Amino acid sequence: MDGLTNLLDGPRGRGAFLQRTVMEPPWSFRMADDAPLGLVAVLRGTAWITPDAGEAREVGAGSVSLVRALTPLTIASAPDVPPTVNWLPGGRRTTTDGADLGEAMALGVRTWGNDPDGSTVLLMGCYQLRGEINRRVVDALPPLVVLEREHWDSPLPSMLGEEIRTELPGQQAVLDRLFDLLLVSVLRTWFSRAEASAPGWYAAHRDPVVGRALRLLHEDPARPWTVADLAAESGASRSVLARRFADLVGSPPMSYLKQWRLARTADLLLDPGLTLDSIARRVGYSDGLALSSAFKAARGVSPRQYRETRSDG
Repeated sequence: MDGLTNLLDGPRGRGAFLQRTVMEPPWSFRMADDAPLGLVAVLRGTAWITPDAGEAREVGAGSVSLVRALTPLTIASAPDVPPTVNWLPGGRRTTTDGADLGEAMALGVRTWGNDPDGSTVLLMGCYQLRGEINRRVVDALPPLVVLEREHWDSPLPSMLGEEIRTELPGQQAVLDRLFDLLLVSVLRTWFSRAEASAPGWYAAHRDPVVGRALRLLHEDPARPWTVADLAAESGASRSVLARRFADLVGSPPMSYLKQWRLARTADLLLDPGLTLDSIARRVGYSDGLALSSAFKAARGVSPRQYRETRSDG
């Protein structure tokens, strides 16, 4: 298991906001959503994305863009079109003076815009990621990621665009999982590109020795690992594994294992049905007391305090 797998396997966003947006120029949105990660896929036509702190960029049909939280930007039919719509948390849309536009521009199931036959069709979503491991992935991204069609080709945006307009039992679960797959596909493609400067923990998965060691630690953090055990199962000597692991990941194997165990602990604490003792057994501590001591030493708060502060997330 790796950091991207946890987007699908660990605590994840449910009931993600997704919207099919159909527009005829001129149009312009001011994005002010506070979700940890936003996604814009262009299904038809073109759009311009202009971050407040960056240059305007045109994105065409087949492109997909990821926007990190707290990255103010404008999405428009042209870079010189002033915003007429504020896109607020939860997908709420208003005019620039605050008048609600939700019902006024509704075009059907999860579809919104100024013209049902508009020349531009966007798929817009806000991903409510939860958990420390997921945040490690998001923190490794620049404020804006853009993948054009020539760099990335996938049927997922079109599939999601069609499913958005469907209203059947279990539809939200279908949308959530398709959105998960789309996000992971985009992230994997982005991190494989030279300009992405992928973090060490991600790039190291390509190394035959260190990649194997990382997967072993991720899949079975409860095992009482030693460097010798890890080296034996990774097909390398202790010295080779220790050196390559530190060089590629940025920390020694056992230090990384401790960090991973505590990150898993933080995510498992989001489940109120799990006791501290049961979490301890999952992540390799003898009992809840031992885990609590390690967690507080590393985080500055006890597991109970951590859980309480995030109980509304």
